[in-house]
This record gives sequence, structure tokens and C-alpha cells, in this order.
Amino acid sequence: MAVDRKWVVLVGDGMGDYPQELLNGQTPLEGARTPNMDRMAAQGTVGWAQTVPPTCEPGSDIANLSILGYDPVIYHTGRAPLEAVSLGISLREEDVAFRCNLVCLDDRPEGAVVMHSYSAGHISTEEAREIIRDLQGAFNHPDLQFYPGVSYRHILVWKGADPSLKTLPPHDLTGQDVCPYLLSEGALKPVMDLMARSRSFLSHHPINRERRKQGLLPANSIWLWGQGKTPAMPSFKERFGLRGGVISAVDLLKGIGLAAGLESLSVEGITGYLDTNYRGKVEKALDFLSSHDLVFVHVEAPDETSHEGSLEKKIQAIEAFDREMVGPLWEGLKRFPAYSLLVITDHYTPVAIMTHTREPVPLVVYCSGDSNRPVRKRGFSEQTALEGEVAFPKGDRIMSWFLATKE
Repeated sequence: MAVDRKWVVLVGDGMGDYPQELLNGQTPLEGARTPNMDRMAAQGTVGWAQTVPPTCEPGSDIANLSILGYDPVIYHTGRAPLEAVSLGISLREEDVAFRCNLVCLDDRPEGAVVMHSYSAGHISTEEAREIIRDLQGAFNHPDLQFYPGVSYRHILVWKGADPSLKTLPPHDLTGQDVCPYLLSEGALKPVMDLMARSRSFLSHHPINRERRKQGLLPANSIWLWGQGKTPAMPSFKERFGLRGGVISAVDLLKGIGLAAGLESLSVEGITGYLDTNYRGKVEKALDFLSSHDLVFVHVEAPDETSHEGSLEKKIQAIEAFDREMVGPLWEGLKRFPAYSLLVITDHYTPVAIMTHTREPVPLVVYCSGDSNRPVRKRGFSEQTALEGEVAFPKGDRIMSWFLATKE
């Protein structure tokens, strides 16, 4: 494996989707303007990968472990412990980490409780940190420790909790009545009781009073899910012999990278949404590659807009991904003697259902010598991927193949 070659993995989270009537039967990826990904597909290598094994739930934790080369059936212990790694949280043997969303629940007159927003209207990090701090003071229990993250995404470490509980991610419940779940008995009852206590405390919190005045959604409950214990993973360097880093606004992806021994690279102004600092991500990636082998760059916005059920915003996110990330990164890689660029979506997040699904995802690889290959009349899409040159029924095989790619 030549050490002067540079490898870039660029993940557009949740870009995969179904045909849309409003797009005359095209998917968002087909309907969006994506000249850079289409140009990669025309001369590069196209294919598909099953990033979610049949025994796993479709999600970014499972799918990105696969892309990075780790079989989630073996290495996945839960989403929250990976995020805890990113936040520098050390879990003891008796500790269980929960993902702690700040959400907006809507009490309806007929008694329903509807998941109005899994992100409390994409609450700001500053507001969220104040709420998390106050929750810690309000609960004041030695077995409970809240840790602030970014925007609506936080961590609760609960000593002695059951890691095998069947919890539900809030983004799977948008617009649904969650009252039956909130009234769960048995093993889930302590979790539901904690969430109920948070609702009582947050209903009159000063941050929420101010958000209501401004016409914004309140963060009126916590939502606990994705729990687990710290995973044990061999390092990426041990497995593949390369030094690398991860760039993402999302603690989950940072945590996956850190658990694999990769560096977590900070970029000011990245948000995990449409307003993220795309240029900063590109510049950081290229600068890092001047002294390292590989960088894994994750962009969250296509997934977030899909969870909102907004076709218009999803297309906007895909076009920004192509224009602001794929194009500039590809151009910047030309400064190196040799490079391989992989563009992939981790899973489908169809706007029609606003949650993750397990279909095989499209991928395209372009190497520095591919400009000499014949130009095919095809773009980058779900359908062209199924008709492409490579296929990975096990998604964790992508990385070893990608690192072997040459002109």
C-alpha cells in the first residue's frame, strides 16, 4: 500500500431515498443537481453496499461502523456509548450511557402525546447546555450524570441501568402519538419515569418561556434511547496500517472514529445542518492529509432534512454536499501524487417516512488516474449503483476494498 496515496471517505448521511411523485418519479439524489458526483460516476467505479446487517436496526451508528470496516454485529454495543467516547466520558463497568435528546412533545386535548420535534426545533447548543446543566441540578442523584453535547444531542450516564432495554429513537416517531410508549410498565418504567420528571421540570424553564415568546418550539422533555456500554475495538491502524482522522459535527461519528483510534478533527462552525461550515471541513481535511493517510468526512444535513420530511430541504442539502464538499475536496486532492475518493451514503432516510431504512446504499470511487478511463453516460444514483461494477453484501468489506483501489 503506497504511503504517498491519500484516501478520503465522504459520507452524505441519509441521502438514499425513494422515487418522488413531485420529481416525476426520480429520487432526491436523481432530481438534485449533482455535477461532481455525476462526473465521478461517469469515469469512476460505481456500486452498492449493504451497510446494515439483517440483525441490526438501520441507523448511522450501525452503517458508519460498517463503512469504516468494523462489523457492527461484533463491535456495536449501542449508539450512546460511542457518543460518550466523543465527549471524553469514561464509563465504569456498572455505567450505561443513554442518548439524551431534547425533544418537543405536544399534548393534544384528546389525550394523545405527539412527537412534534425530535430536536426541539434544532435548539441551539447554548440554550441546550443551560437546560442540561439545570436538569443535573434538578435530578441531583448520585447514579445520574448528564453531559452536554451539541444542539439537541446529549448523554446521560446511569449507574446500574439495564443496557438491554428496548428503547425507541425519537426521530422514528415524528408526528406519532407516543403516549402508549410513555406509559410502558416493567423494565422500561424507570426510564419513562425519568422522562416524565423532565417534562414536569422543563415545562416552565426560562429557556422554554423565552423560546415560546419568539415563536420557537420548547425543549419540554428529554428522550432516552440508544443505551449501551463502552465497545472494545481494534484500532484502524492495527487493522489497515494507516493513520487517519474523522471530521463530523455529530458526536456519534466522532466517537466511532475515536473508538477506532482515529483523530477527531475540530472545525469551527460545523452544525450538522444546512448552515454548517462546509469550507472549513474541506480545508481541515486537506490540511490533515498533508501529514496523514486518510480522512473520513461526514455530512449530516441530508439526514436531518429527511427526518423533517422536507423534500425541498433534502434536495438543498444534497446539492450543497455536491457543490460545497465533493467538488472542492476533489479539486484539492489533485495537489497529492495519488488519491482515492469514496463518496457514499450510510443508509436511506426517505422523506416520506422520515426515518432510516435498510436498503443497499450507492457508492462511487474515483482514483487519481481515472481521468484516462472511458466516459460512461450515467450519473450517481440509487439505480445506477445497483447496475454498477461492485457490490458488497457485507458493508464492512468496503474499506479493505477501497484501500486497495488504484488507477
